[in-house]
Amino acid sequence: MEQQQQQGNQGVVMGKENPIQQLQAKMKELENGFKSWLSKQSLAVEAAVVTATSATQGAAIGAIMGTLAPDISSSLPTPPPDAALNPQAMASIKQAQALSGGPLVQARNFAVMTGVNAGISSVMKRLRGKEDVQSSMVAAFGSGAMFSLVSGVGGPNPAANAITSGLFFALVQGGLFQLGQKFSQPPAEDTFYARTRTMLHSLGLQNYEKNFKKGLLTDSTLPLLTDSALRDVRIPPGPRLLILDHIQRDPELKERRGIHG
Repeated sequence: MEQQQQQGNQGVVMGKENPIQQLQAKMKELENGFKSWLSKQSLAVEAAVVTATSATQGAAIGAIMGTLAPDISSSLPTPPPDAALNPQAMASIKQAQALSGGPLVQARNFAVMTGVNAGISSVMKRLRGKEDVQSSMVAAFGSGAMFSLVSGVGGPNPAANAITSGLFFALVQGGLFQLGQKFSQPPAEDTFYARTRTMLHSLGLQNYEKNFKKGLLTDSTLPLLTDSALRDVRIPPGPRLLILDHIQRDPELKERRGIHG
């Protein structure tokens, strides 16, 4: 008893001395406090704070990526004098230089993308009261358009290219949002096959649930099942015998079977 108490006290002391857990708890407390404070601010203040915070985070990520990735902008060929007469050639060179810059360029690009996206998202969420695919696509459109203008990839027609980039960002973000929603939500259970599913799992025949659904053999048809009906949905003889025996032994199904008979 005394040894267990000593071990418990030792565990408490060790838990209190764990700096990682203390830091995580402190960071979580600060995050919750910040969110609580932000929710009480006006729309303009919230949008400004969220934009600035996200832009700072994006700038840090961009700077790190720009540092790790080689800066190839200096190795790009210098355009000849006659290239100035060709807007398409000049636009291609500017786009390559904008997308291959060093830490400062990448920090600027990521700051614009993340900041604008987060700011618009916060405004849309406050106005609409929810996060949905429409709000996500609006935020992505603004992010893509601003990235196109700031990074210098607009080419001879910056406005048109900004709209094109915004639409591209919006479509990609919309697709990712829908994909995330699909995989984050569990599939809805088919209420018409709840009892059938339970029966098949109890018999180890869950692979034949699709046969029941293909033949529209729902829970309401369980008392009416016959060998012929199960054969029609291509269930082998062995599983058919197990299913019919289970129905005969189930008191409720047996009673309903007698009523229908």
